[in-house]
Amino acid sequence: MTADSHIHPSGTSPVIRLESVQKSFSLPNGERFDAVRSLSLDIHAGDIFGLIGKSGAGKSTLLRLVNLLERPDAGRVIVGGRDLTTLSRRELRDIRQSLGMIFQQFNLIQNATVEDNVAFPLKIHGRHSRADIQARVRECLKLVGLEEKIHSYPAQLSGGQKQRVAIARALAPRPQVLLCDEPTSALDSETTRELLQTLRDINRKIGVTIVIVTHELSVVEALCRRVAILEHGELIEQFDVDAPASNRLTALGREIDALVRRRERDVRDAGHTHVAASSAGAPVVFPVSDMPHRAGSQGVAYA
Repeated sequence: MTADSHIHPSGTSPVIRLESVQKSFSLPNGERFDAVRSLSLDIHAGDIFGLIGKSGAGKSTLLRLVNLLERPDAGRVIVGGRDLTTLSRRELRDIRQSLGMIFQQFNLIQNATVEDNVAFPLKIHGRHSRADIQARVRECLKLVGLEEKIHSYPAQLSGGQKQRVAIARALAPRPQVLLCDEPTSALDSETTRELLQTLRDINRKIGVTIVIVTHELSVVEALCRRVAILEHGELIEQFDVDAPASNRLTALGREIDALVRRRERDVRDAGHTHVAASSAGAPVVFPVSDMPHRAGSQGVAYA
């Protein structure tokens, strides 16, 4: 099912193309669970693309099909023009360097420093000199704002800092795509906002395509340019997050529209200035350009 197929403005081929992918799992009682059902989807270079749905919708399984952490039972997974399902183990290992991934629980090596954690994917392939690895580690830590933590251990970091180390590690091999599996679900709201800004900055600075699985509608509204909504392993609809309100097919789609319209209304009501009372009682005026990006989004979540 393609559900509202999307023609990208640039007319370019998608960096990720899923063609009729299917994935089922055997349950303890002998039954089969269809996690992903004949689903097709295109994701274009430079996009920030959200996958959202209720628990069991198949969104995390779908994300893991992109880099073949889960191999589809049927269909094709095309990344950068190559069908991953036809590659040898060595070829797949090489192309996975272009597919960074971050997880909900960080997956850092606890007895290794931040430097060694970020360097890990570069060391295991043995193609880089020590000097090149050190330079790339510092470059990635600068991207996520953690240069000063290079010699720290994971136990010395906050949850948000651990996730930013995980992002730096995923970026170390210079991937085309960053796959994010519920990266904010273990974080508080303030840390979530900071992490989303980090992802937004990375997308803007280096152009990496971001695909993010989340159950938080506010994450989609605040970060994503496009979203696909899954139900029972099927793609029900997809649309540009900032597109004009439309007759959405799902309750989640309508709620995302409502968040976007509320944000637009808040900005419009504020006019061109934001006024706050100073300690002396006189108004202090801030330009709208200084206000937080997409301020006013509330945390709506679906487990």
